[in-house]
Amino acid sequence: MSQLYATAKTESTPVTLACDCLAHRFGNAADNGVRERRYPTDMTDTEWAGVRPLLPVPGWMRGRGGQPEAYCHRAMLDAIRYLVDNGIKWRAMPADFPPWDRAYAFFRRWRDHGLVKEFHDRLRARVREKLGKDAEPTAGVIDSQSVKADAVVGTDSRGYDGGKQINGRKRHVVVDTLGLLLGVMVTSADIGDRMAAQDLLARVAAAHHRLALVWADGAYTGSLVEHCLAAFALVLAIVKRSDDMRGFVVLPKRWIVERLFAHLMRSRRLARDYERRTASAEAMILWSMTMVMSRRLARPHPARA
Repeated sequence: MSQLYATAKTESTPVTLACDCLAHRFGNAADNGVRERRYPTDMTDTEWAGVRPLLPVPGWMRGRGGQPEAYCHRAMLDAIRYLVDNGIKWRAMPADFPPWDRAYAFFRRWRDHGLVKEFHDRLRARVREKLGKDAEPTAGVIDSQSVKADAVVGTDSRGYDGGKQINGRKRHVVVDTLGLLLGVMVTSADIGDRMAAQDLLARVAAAHHRLALVWADGAYTGSLVEHCLAAFALVLAIVKRSDDMRGFVVLPKRWIVERLFAHLMRSRRLARDYERRTASAEAMILWSMTMVMSRRLARPHPARA
């Protein structure tokens, strides 16, 4: 795991900097100035104060090569938040943000080196602690969501979900009891829920050793229940809809994961899958959830999830 942003080596300077990010303090970001914050997706000062200590430290500050960054970290985060929330193309990035290719390079680097997941997981632990929970969860909920795929998505990673009648991709997620993301895997829409759940639950169980119980719907019945208990010491509890129910009914525990899907669909970049690679699609979901969590951290008082 990379070094914490807050613990990076700092030095006193007689110059008062407009931004306290590491790219301004030790990189070349001061050459490009500080942008004026004007969009609803821009982090407030309170958000930035909560987010800054949780950012991974750049590789060039840890002797791992590369040039000192030339653009403000806060501006980079705001640029990606703007893109995810508004659903724009990379080349349509507003001119007051860093150049689109630099913002994309930042996104790609964080995706390929797992930095966005690391940042996301630190935010989740901080939100859980603020709400009086342990940093590591003991229970979760699993489900999937099928979404249409754009024309740029190749046939190797797209398929047809006959149940939902959607040609595209499927997002498989596990959330904790607060609705915060524990794991995500994007596949073609024709992949069955049970098949994908074996890989996803293996990842989640390996990352969260205290996880002991996961609720699921009827799509996850069968041999998967025995497999989870034997392989991961994980109880998979099926919450079924009664045959007597008519219309919309809120089912115990399953509403938690449905709320996560509602959060994701508010990000216009996620209303349809536009990513050529499934890794990029997963990264976009993580970035969307970092916005949700940074805003929760900025609230003056703990609130119910």
